[in-house]
Amino acid sequence: MPKGSFGFQPSTDHPDIAAPPPLVFAAVIVLGLLIQWRWPLPFLPENWSFGLGLLIIFVAGNLILYAVRELIRTGTNIQAHRPATAIATSGAYSFSRNPIYLGLVLMNAGIACFFNSLWILALTALLAALLQKGAIEPEEAYLEKKFGAKYLRYKASVRRWI
Repeated sequence: MPKGSFGFQPSTDHPDIAAPPPLVFAAVIVLGLLIQWRWPLPFLPENWSFGLGLLIIFVAGNLILYAVRELIRTGTNIQAHRPATAIATSGAYSFSRNPIYLGLVLMNAGIACFFNSLWILALTALLAALLQKGAIEPEEAYLEKKFGAKYLRYKASVRRWI
């Protein structure tokens, strides 16, 4: 096996994700804001966008915090590029295998409402697809390989998104 930086062996005990999910989320938001700035395209009545956006952002943020708290309680890594040490199956993970990614998608939709941007809302579908292909599918393959039947039972009983 080739040696990595400083002569250490690179670890293979992690999912082979394409990019850190928070970076993908941020890139999609920036892209949407740039398009909205250039070609404004509102989709909500003006008096709805601010309140609805804040409500969705609040729900999404709390979902993400709830899921992170469960990962901490379980004792596994929060960062997707680090080794998983356990499978979180309770709390937010009892109704979604990917509540943090679900929260990021909801957060994107909330930001779309807040800025009243159909562009950002449309990019929500792109964000979901990028997370699905670039993070969720590699993570699932990694967890199946690492935890075997235990993860397969969990996977069979809880939906990927909701």
